Amino acid sequence: MSYLTTSVHFVTDDQSKPVAPPPRPAPDAEHTVPTRPISLDPQELGFTPRRRIGWLSPLLLLSTGLRALLAILFGAYMDKRELQNALDDDFFDHSTTADGEIWLDYVADLGDGFDATYSVAWLLAQSELSVDGAPLPRGRLLLMGGDQVYPLASGDGYESRMKGPYRAALPEAPAGEPRPTLFALPGNHDWYDGLTAFLRLFARRKDGHIGGWRTEQRRSYFAVKLPHNWWVFAVDEQFGAYIDDPQLLYFEKAAREITPDDRIILMTPSPTWVKAKNHPEVYDAIDYFIRTILAPTQAQVRVLVSGDLHHYARYTGEDRELITCGGGGAYLLGTHKLPDRLVVPPRETLTRNRSLSREYRLVSRFPAPKISRRLGWGVFHRLPRRNAGFATMLGIIQTLTMLPMSGAARQVGSLQRLFSIPLVLMLTLIMLGTVLFARPPSAASARHARHWILGAGHGLAQIALAAGGTWVWLRLPFQAWPGQIAVATVLYGPLIAVLATQLVALYLLVASSFDVNLNELYAGQGIEDAKSFLRMHIATDGTLTIHPLGVDRVCRKWSADPDGDSHAPWLRPEEPLTTHRIEPPIVLAARKSPYD
Repeated sequence: MSYLTTSVHFVTDDQSKPVAPPPRPAPDAEHTVPTRPISLDPQELGFTPRRRIGWLSPLLLLSTGLRALLAILFGAYMDKRELQNALDDDFFDHSTTADGEIWLDYVADLGDGFDATYSVAWLLAQSELSVDGAPLPRGRLLLMGGDQVYPLASGDGYESRMKGPYRAALPEAPAGEPRPTLFALPGNHDWYDGLTAFLRLFARRKDGHIGGWRTEQRRSYFAVKLPHNWWVFAVDEQFGAYIDDPQLLYFEKAAREITPDDRIILMTPSPTWVKAKNHPEVYDAIDYFIRTILAPTQAQVRVLVSGDLHHYARYTGEDRELITCGGGGAYLLGTHKLPDRLVVPPRETLTRNRSLSREYRLVSRFPAPKISRRLGWGVFHRLPRRNAGFATMLGIIQTLTMLPMSGAARQVGSLQRLFSIPLVLMLTLIMLGTVLFARPPSAASARHARHWILGAGHGLAQIALAAGGTWVWLRLPFQAWPGQIAVATVLYGPLIAVLATQLVALYLLVASSFDVNLNELYAGQGIEDAKSFLRMHIATDGTLTIHPLGVDRVCRKWSADPDGDSHAPWLRPEEPLTTHRIEPPIVLAARKSPYD
């Protein structure tokens, strides 16, 4: 039964009358103890659990594409980072704790379907996780690394896909314990409305909190001082374009507190160290930040961490770890095409004053390459089931191509009569759509040709399918029936939609082997499993230990827990929900060395 309709009713002692559901808690009154829901009814939860997003939905592709285009064209005009210069510019001091140590959690790419998002939120909210027999307490700080909502940033989107699930996972901070703090860095999806909804949610000046987590930040970027000379610097790149001057001034001020003995965890919205393999310029902004803001302090940047790519991967080099951990709830992205080695900064960059290039090797990824490849083959059955609108669109296009093609084939005369205006329009639409779907880069790119070739090949394959469908249609009696268009829509359309969708699936599988449309191969499948997050610990001796945790399978069945404590999750899993180590703990010992 769907979680949108399932409800659990409690009865009185005589087992006869159900207890009336409590009123929906007011959204702006979360500082009071909310009434615990007795069912999964949205009116009781205060938000609507959303299904996973069908990323190939035609309307979603159109709206997201338009938003992305507007953000690129007019991003400089709606960039709220410049306006943030009027807000508080202090860093946040969490360096003093009662026991001299601190636990931190890191999660990114979380605001998609409810099952995956709430599964991770539920785990993060537990007072302690036992992994391989070792207790890992909940983080005093929760760091969100970007893309807190999908597909577009809006108040309702944050409420239903992120704020609501996290509030349900930790409604109140446990009594007698320090209230955990949440910091969030925006990703590209948070930026699609110019950060309006993001700042309203995460940078509130008064009563800022999401359930049991309080929010402190006043800007879309932040610096946090941690115990034993550790710092977190979170940089907002705004689509990777540049780092604005007010942001640089903010971090320059924070950097005055840093000493050569300090160590830094640098959060970025995107793992540009991976993307720079094919686009060397994308790492320039981060390299500039390290060179101009952090290098003069002589402190060590020991960890770079990011989401954006929806999997876990770690590259290691001399005194630095490059970690991608985007498994907070969004669709899984495969790992089998990750490069085995990276050079960071890339030598191909045009930046003349870049940092010294170092080599990093891939030491861990989740899911494993073998599993990643196997999941890729699932595109044939997942794509049509999870993108019904996309399959319908393909069926309409194929039917509208077949009808003029069959009409032209019945004509007797010159060759020119075979190409009627409607047929030419449909053929042009198919070729243009498939080439654009392959997302060809500019001609300056060294590998732009493969996008054009694969996109054109896909278009020709779709046209060949239309020609084959026309050949079959002409040998059936349906075209002689009255209302040929209606008959084609009812009989031909659904069948050709299935075949065209399978052809797209085949194209995605083939193209991904050439690093083309790899993201679409997995986005179209909407795989919710294989989630990941980080639990980090700074010990009393200054050692930082990073525990990469994986969730093989998210929970899909939930029940209300009306009798739980005020801080207990509102919903509990009815299926096993466990974590495991993706790799052994990453230990960064406290030591001093010159900044490289």
